[in-house]
Amino acid sequence: MKPFLKWPGGKYRQVGRISRQLNGGSRLVEPFVGSGAVFLNTHYQQYLLADSNPDLINLYWLLQQEGKEFIEYCRRFFSGRYNHPDAYYDLRDRFNKSNNIRLKSALFLYLNRHGYNGLCRYNLKGGFNVPFGRFERPYFPEKEMLFFHEKATKAKFIHAGFHDTMRQVRKGDVVYCDPPYAPLNATARFTDYSAGGFNWQQQVELAEWAFRLSRRGIQVVISNHDIQSIADLYQQRGADMDQFRIRRTISCRADNRVKVGELLAVFQP
Repeated sequence: MKPFLKWPGGKYRQVGRISRQLNGGSRLVEPFVGSGAVFLNTHYQQYLLADSNPDLINLYWLLQQEGKEFIEYCRRFFSGRYNHPDAYYDLRDRFNKSNNIRLKSALFLYLNRHGYNGLCRYNLKGGFNVPFGRFERPYFPEKEMLFFHEKATKAKFIHAGFHDTMRQVRKGDVVYCDPPYAPLNATARFTDYSAGGFNWQQQVELAEWAFRLSRRGIQVVISNHDIQSIADLYQQRGADMDQFRIRRTISCRADNRVKVGELLAVFQP
């Protein structure tokens, strides 16, 4: 099942490859749950799903708790009257100013499906700033949301950074990490997903966590760009490497796609 959110860098097309690397276990822990593609397409008894973006986690929590009632609440924002620039920027402003979690969660879905390329981006003040996407008829993902709601009976969602999430890992868990990727070059930045970004020191700290957990008998798998600095970071800590190439859009033009290197670093117990 596809995730109900658009998510650049999401792992829906790579779920099979990722799943083949994951060992058996009773609980899958994801410190960077993102769109939830791996959660939705794996089969564990339990899931601990975390993210540093509170808007994302609040949306998941409400969908988990309310199901169809919340889905119908979200549907109202997918009428044609809201699919034009003036309505979009008005609702984006309401999203940024509101303290109503239910409204913000519904608007997060609206912005995701009506905004440019499904981006999730915030400015330094924490304001969502993705421009209008100009889609003729944005898709309302009812069946995907229902599937998520049903699968979420096995899940616990938490708003947390990866350090706090890793501290909750226990024996019998398997950990999959999809952090913001290290940039391919000096001008390529994929760190604005939540205000504050994700720097090189955090990449190092994540690798250290993976190494320490593997020494405790817990498998950790990490996705990232296949660049020398990242490969060295993981290999120096004993990870096995699955290196491959995928096709990805590299500019605002959907037809401007090239193959880039990615890797799965597998820290075995």
